[in-house]
Amino acid sequence: MTADPHPLDDPIRAALTGPHAHFAEWRGGVVRYPVDVAPFLSLPDPATDADWADAAALAGPGGLVPLVGGSAAPEGWELTMDLAGVQMTGESVAAVPDPEAVRLTPADVPEMLALVARTNPGPFRPRTITMGSYLGIRHNGRLIAMAGERLHPPGWTEISAVCTDPAHRAQGLATRLIHTLATQIRARDELPFLHALATNTPAIHLYRSLGFHLRRPTTFTAAKVPTP
Repeated sequence: MTADPHPLDDPIRAALTGPHAHFAEWRGGVVRYPVDVAPFLSLPDPATDADWADAAALAGPGGLVPLVGGSAAPEGWELTMDLAGVQMTGESVAAVPDPEAVRLTPADVPEMLALVARTNPGPFRPRTITMGSYLGIRHNGRLIAMAGERLHPPGWTEISAVCTDPAHRAQGLATRLIHTLATQIRARDELPFLHALATNTPAIHLYRSLGFHLRRPTTFTAAKVPTP
């Protein structure tokens, strides 16, 4: 008997067929988030030629098909990104709320996008905030740090967009936000997880110090749909 896949083996598909089903855009067996929410797409595993054709139809000629730990793109597709990453789970992360961590709203999105542009924590779109709770810390009214909830496979919530303005680093702001998010996640009887680039050793060191553990290596890839 084949064991059921773990929700974190393909967290995109698990989220879009579970708690995030209201976001799901389908074509055949391929599912993705709306492009203004997140750039993530999931193909069946293993993916057939028909699945790749469906992914191409969703993205359009010359469009990008981003994958997390996905299979190799077929012949004729140009690989535009292929980065080693890690997936970490936070069963041991402490839940400690911080009174200075405030819930961010759609009105804060311009500031959030500006902070992302300064810090490059990974994909963040105009409606990413609708995926979960995003928290921020302000200094003199200015947003200087944030983190939030992104992918939501059953029983798990991904912590993402962890970033701090360069002028305010080494003050423990990311730690405070992660602890606060862990409080919210555990209150739902869920567990936190996250992804990071394998080369981002400072971030991985921080996550380990907070109680995250390596679950598995992964890859972040993107391929361009061939043009006629």
